[in-house]
Amino acid sequence: MAEAPLTDKQKRRSDATVFLGGGRITSALLAGLRLARYRRPIVVHDRHVKKLRALERQFHIEAVPDLTHAMQRAEMLIIAVRPDSVAKLLGEVRRTFHRPLLAVSLAAGVPLRQLRARLGVPVRWVRAMPSPVCRVGRGLTALTFDHGVPNSDRKRVREFFQNVGAVLEIPESKFDAFTATYSSSHGYHALATLAKAAQAVGLDRKTALVAACHALADGILYWRDSGQRLGDLLHEAATPGGIAAATMEAMNKAGYEEILLQGLRAGIERARRNAHG
Repeated sequence: MAEAPLTDKQKRRSDATVFLGGGRITSALLAGLRLARYRRPIVVHDRHVKKLRALERQFHIEAVPDLTHAMQRAEMLIIAVRPDSVAKLLGEVRRTFHRPLLAVSLAAGVPLRQLRARLGVPVRWVRAMPSPVCRVGRGLTALTFDHGVPNSDRKRVREFFQNVGAVLEIPESKFDAFTATYSSSHGYHALATLAKAAQAVGLDRKTALVAACHALADGILYWRDSGQRLGDLLHEAATPGGIAAATMEAMNKAGYEEILLQGLRAGIERARRNAHG
C-alpha cells in the first residue's frame, strides 16, 4: 500500500512522539499511554505495513510506513527495535535526517557512545528500559541520560514514562544488571515453576496456580504496601521449625541463590554481546 506524500503543512509539524519499530514493547507502551490518556500525537513507523495497520486500529495512532515522513514528524524519537537492528536503522536515519532531536533508545545493551556514533547529528540521547507491564500502567522504567541533555528534556522524558508506571534514574554502568534483574519474566517463571512443583506433590493445576500466585504476588504486594522490612516479613512468614522455614532451607541448600546469580550473569553477558553486535 503506497503512502501518500505529506502536505506542506504536515511537513512543518514536528509535534509527535515517533516510535521507530512496532513490536511488543511499542504495543505495551501504546496501551499504557492510552490508558493514561496521553494527549500528544503518536506516530509509529515500521517496515511491516500489516503490523502498522493493526496498531493503528487498536490504538488510534498515526501509522507511517515511510521512514523519512515519520522522522519529519518527530519531536521526540523512540528507538524501539531489536538491538541487532539498531545499527541498520540509525544508518538509514542518518542518510535522510539532519536536525537536532531528542531521542530515546529502548535497545538493551546498546550504549550511549554507540548511539552517538551511529547517528552523528546533534541528538540528545537517552536510554530507557521500560517493563512490558507498562501495558496496564504498572510498569517500571530505568533511565540514563547522555551528558549535555538539558533539564527540560530530562523532565519531559521522565514525565513521558511516568504515564505508564514508576521511573528511576541509574548510571549507564548499572543498566545491564538492572535489565537482567527487573524483567517480569522472573515472576512468570517463578509462578510456573512453583505451580509445577506443587502439582508434583499432589495439588491439581488450578489450585497449584492459585496457591503459587498468592505466595508470590500477594506476599510481595503486602511488602511493598506495608513499608515493613523484608527481613521482618521473612521472619514472620517462616516460623523456626515450621513448614515454610523447612521449605526455604531446603531450597537454599539445593542452590537457589546460586541459580539466580547464574541467571543474572547470563543476562548481563547477553546484554554486553548486544553492545558488540
